[in-house]
Amino acid sequence: GSEVLTVVALDGDRGKPNSIHYCIVNGDEGSFEISNTTGAISVIKSPNQLKREVYELKVQASEVSQEGDVSVYAFAMVTIRVVDLNNHPPTFYGENGPQNRFELTMYEHPPEGEILRGLKITVNDSDQGANAKFNLRLVGPGGIFRVVPQTVLNEAQVTIIVENSAAIDYEKFTVLTFKLLAIEVNTPEKFSSTADVVIRLLDTNDNVPKFSSDYYIARIPENSPGGSNVVAVTATDPDSGLWGEVKYSIYGTGADLFLIHPSTGIIYTQPWAVLDAEVNSKYNFYVKAEDTDGKYSLAEVFITVLDVNDHSPEFNENIQEKTMIIGSPVKIEAIDQDAEEPNNIVDYSIMQADPANVFDIDQSTGEIKLKSYIRSLDIIHNITKNKDCIWSVVVQAKDRGSPSFSTTAVLKIDITEETLHKGPMAAFLMQTKDNPMKALGVLAGVMGIMVLITIMISTAMFWRNKRSNKIMPVRRIIKKRQTPQSRAVRMEWLKFKRPSNAAEKFVVEDDAKSLHNENSNNNIQVAPVLPAAPSPPPPPALAPRGDALGWRVPTVSGSLTPKFINKQLKKRGHGSAHNALVSELKMKFEKRNAAIGEPHI
Repeated sequence: GSEVLTVVALDGDRGKPNSIHYCIVNGDEGSFEISNTTGAISVIKSPNQLKREVYELKVQASEVSQEGDVSVYAFAMVTIRVVDLNNHPPTFYGENGPQNRFELTMYEHPPEGEILRGLKITVNDSDQGANAKFNLRLVGPGGIFRVVPQTVLNEAQVTIIVENSAAIDYEKFTVLTFKLLAIEVNTPEKFSSTADVVIRLLDTNDNVPKFSSDYYIARIPENSPGGSNVVAVTATDPDSGLWGEVKYSIYGTGADLFLIHPSTGIIYTQPWAVLDAEVNSKYNFYVKAEDTDGKYSLAEVFITVLDVNDHSPEFNENIQEKTMIIGSPVKIEAIDQDAEEPNNIVDYSIMQADPANVFDIDQSTGEIKLKSYIRSLDIIHNITKNKDCIWSVVVQAKDRGSPSFSTTAVLKIDITEETLHKGPMAAFLMQTKDNPMKALGVLAGVMGIMVLITIMISTAMFWRNKRSNKIMPVRRIIKKRQTPQSRAVRMEWLKFKRPSNAAEKFVVEDDAKSLHNENSNNNIQVAPVLPAAPSPPPPPALAPRGDALGWRVPTVSGSLTPKFINKQLKKRGHGSAHNALVSELKMKFEKRNAAIGEPHI
């Protein structure tokens, strides 16, 4: 019924012209009408029912006579554009129409990228064009879900997708609430609308039981009776229902003496268990917390058995005999079997001595010695008439536990003076008089050192002899007798003519290789050589006096050794050439001796 446009047709006649009649020829599609007399065009449908944005109307103006006849007419085109007004906000629709709350129930930790198909959401903006463009946004805990599409024109199906599966945790949120916001983009009005999205989570067994600590430390006295509580462990499972119920158990090599309550987690000793700190003071094992679905976790338990002073110090013998040298202490020792200090620390004291006020004892070590003024047996004889000098001392050993225990022993001490020569060996023998094992140990050590030195020397000699396995004879050196300095004697070596072939077998030269000392021990092997006899000196100018000493030429006895002898010569004896050479040498020796007046050699 709203008037959109008015068209006017003018008649050029003056006076009383004929009336003008208006009508729409076509193009209105039943959406518009025009007034016959005024030419006003009006919309006859709801704007929401207009199908087109542009209408082209053909309008006719006719001149009607008084008789009602149409004489002339004219046409005009009227263009009507339907322009949308931004008068509708975006609206959310469910399966049953407009809806502003959507609910869904699902299990926790769905896969990432999964679509929440249980939500059927549609959004629509009845405006047209730019007025129908809007954005979608999910307002709530960030990073868990995302909405698709993010920009909508007119209408779209809304999809919500899982983006962070770990955040959808029943133990953190049982209900997740979001707001789905649709807001226009390019309109000055910025119309918007919202819808609530409520997601209810269902629990799954996605958690393992967890202990309050990775390890537990406990202490229990060793005299605790069987069934005593030691420590309580605690594990929690945040899952709901049966999945959150925890059962405890223990296992390990150190768990034999202990039990655990399956529901409370209290660890206690076996009814028959006897804890002894001296036998074993440390126990460790594992405790297990498991849910009904088999998921479990472990923790380690360390138990220390506290020592209780339940042992008294004990001597090796209740009556002991010791020999004391004046100036040297004797030692007595008691052992306490308790495991820890101060229960196993022993203090020594002298309870009784005869005679009194003669001995002192070290409280910590148990060393007993005479008082400083007793330096000889004479002083002891002045103190007591007992000539054998054997005194008795009652020694007490007491521990530092609470309550404290003590033990006594009688020590018979034979007091003597040092009669051996003073020195380290004498002192050692006296100190080890009561401890023969110590003396045997020292003796064994000395013998071991001597054996080691012997082995080292033998090894050195072995390697020295191994370097040269030849034993060379000692070279005999014969020095020539000195002649008087007043007379000059010309010494010449015998010169042999080149003999025949048989004589060539005799060699008068040293083998340089045989003179080499291979083992550097002066044992030089010398090949037998032909000794060279000196030539006789010339006769003196004056006849020698009777009392004058005769000339004496030193000689060297020896034999000629052939370097190589033919096997055939050995078989048949020496040849004639060999005999001739020997005869010639013999004659020369005889002439020389005759000239100097020496007997035949």
